Amino acid sequence: MSLIAGSYDHFIWGYKLKSPKDLQNLDLIPLFSFPSHLSTIKCADVSGSVAVSGGSDDTIKIYDLSTCSEIGSLHESATINSLAFYTPPSLSFPHNLISAADNGSVSIYHTDPFVHLKTVKVHRKGINSLSIHPSGGLVCSVGRDECLAMVDLERGRRSFYYSLGKEVSIVKFNETGKTLYMVMDEKVSVLELEYCPRTVLEFNNAKRVLCAAPGEGGILFTGGEDKNITAWDTKSGKIAYRIDDAHSARVKGIVVLYNNDGEYPYLVASASSNGNIRVWDVRMGMGGKEKSNPLAMANTKSRLTCLAGSSIKYGKFCFKRKRRRNGAAE
Repeated sequence: MSLIAGSYDHFIWGYKLKSPKDLQNLDLIPLFSFPSHLSTIKCADVSGSVAVSGGSDDTIKIYDLSTCSEIGSLHESATINSLAFYTPPSLSFPHNLISAADNGSVSIYHTDPFVHLKTVKVHRKGINSLSIHPSGGLVCSVGRDECLAMVDLERGRRSFYYSLGKEVSIVKFNETGKTLYMVMDEKVSVLELEYCPRTVLEFNNAKRVLCAAPGEGGILFTGGEDKNITAWDTKSGKIAYRIDDAHSARVKGIVVLYNNDGEYPYLVASASSNGNIRVWDVRMGMGGKEKSNPLAMANTKSRLTCLAGSSIKYGKFCFKRKRRRNGAAE
């Protein structure tokens, strides 16, 4: 299990979560930390042995987690606000990388090797967030033009564009791809996508939501200015459970770490603007009155802006072989 965090001060942080059978002995092992960008890191994503980060220097950086090193860059013409890998269920290495930029465009990359396939102008203003459908054929994005858009990845063109009448900061598909979650300040909307986007439920957090991550069974984890990690039942709009005061500052990133081996339950990692990264057992927030304690934690002493993670296992040989073929990314 790997975690990547970006910061305001240009630094990228990489950690490996050592996960023995005893959940009480988890440990976040540092992999690397260095100033990878020339300015603020806005977003990141991880899949297996490869990680990426995007920043306001109009650049995407690529990292090899097996060698703990930066291996290349992809250059765009605007700030990168959102990044997402698509990894087919049968593979341990991603097939595509999708980026969303501040000029309203979505760029599509093939990852073997890292080459640019196409850039599509999707929004009239900057894109805030994007999410890839579990099938890998569709990307949903929201922007400062107060619109929701869909991009057909197979045809490389925008297939849907709809005015929401309000700016959305975060958009996420659920695990089945049949439902879409949208965040607007402290409000979260649940949309069904059977024919066209239709709002079926809305619920409000106490304060502004800054990050969100879908879990299993219709659970949506959120964090933000309330400093809590909240698990919402998106079928009822009620709080399923909550870790109060998970951090002493704003929660800027949440990652659900699924354990594919089934030896222990999936974990949730969170990052705060005060530099702390913490890993939690989600059962901690289920009805207990005692304060929850993290299973593992690390202090980067940096102003963190984003967090990404992956539960996919990887080996050194697999990525080195692909790295030699990635000359276009250097």
